[in-house]
Amino acid sequence: MMTFKCELYSVIRAAMTMRILLNSLVLLCLCLLSLPGEAKKLYKYQDETGGWHYTDKLPTAEKSKEIKLEVRQLKVATKQRVSLKQVGEKRQPEFVIRNDYFGPVEVEVAFSEQDNVQAKPALPRKFVVQPGVSKPLFGLGAIDEFQGWRYALSYRYSLGEPTARHNTQAIYIPPFASYKKFQISQAFNGPFSHTDEQNKYAVDLAMPEGSEVHAARAGVVMSLENDYFKGGIDKQAYKERANSITILHDDGSMAVYAHLQVDRAQVYAGMRIGVGQLIAYSGNTGFSSGPHLHFAVQVNQGMSLVSVPFKFSDNQGKLSQPKAGQWLSGFDVSQ
Repeated sequence: MMTFKCELYSVIRAAMTMRILLNSLVLLCLCLLSLPGEAKKLYKYQDETGGWHYTDKLPTAEKSKEIKLEVRQLKVATKQRVSLKQVGEKRQPEFVIRNDYFGPVEVEVAFSEQDNVQAKPALPRKFVVQPGVSKPLFGLGAIDEFQGWRYALSYRYSLGEPTARHNTQAIYIPPFASYKKFQISQAFNGPFSHTDEQNKYAVDLAMPEGSEVHAARAGVVMSLENDYFKGGIDKQAYKERANSITILHDDGSMAVYAHLQVDRAQVYAGMRIGVGQLIAYSGNTGFSSGPHLHFAVQVNQGMSLVSVPFKFSDNQGKLSQPKAGQWLSGFDVSQ
């Protein structure tokens, strides 16, 4: 969950280097948290005259056939997918929320500092924001218009509708190719990394890097991370650096497919996909002790993602709760 702070004063103090001066008594500063980097590529090549070129754009197919390319992964800043924006008059600002996920988010906005200022409707307050930019959600103004006023706003958010309820009768097929068979290395309440609420009911499948990952259930790609290229067991360093795809189901629950290979997502954000459709390839990115696929079904509860139990179906339609050590066979959706 990401936290973003927005501070507004008659003289503004910024938590980072950004300072924005407005021609009024109230000034606005947007303070961004430092987020884990994503990987991009740097291409290095030598042209026919011997000159060296460095670019983040892949040379054209014709040119790349004639030159020897060197490729290096680079880290760049991640996208900020939820942001608080000021609109309206400077003396009576209103605020909207922009949601760049392809699904709903729940956002809680509160005062972190408050001096001679009030909000209508009152804060703290939670808002459910659909993809895109919301309508104005609240406004601010001075309690005593003849006195100076200052305030700081903070917000946090969680993916998903707070009212979503997972359909316990939903069918999930094993998330890999129909002709494959893989073993569950860690199941529900797994002692290595399935100890918190977000991962309590997750499953790890011991899959070699490059194995096909297929959708266990139909839905819409809510978000994806496709640019991380490293992994390891240092939780602090790698917990937010796994390539992943989040698929929003019709009941509001979300499936997470994590530790995927860099640059091999077969889908895009906003794409509707069917059960059994190829979506990515397994990898070893993020907090990981070895190549595997991490799979979980989550819902938003109390401004936090919580995993929920589910069952896999076999080709005969028999449902079973995942167990550590169990072998799963791929599901042929054409039958």
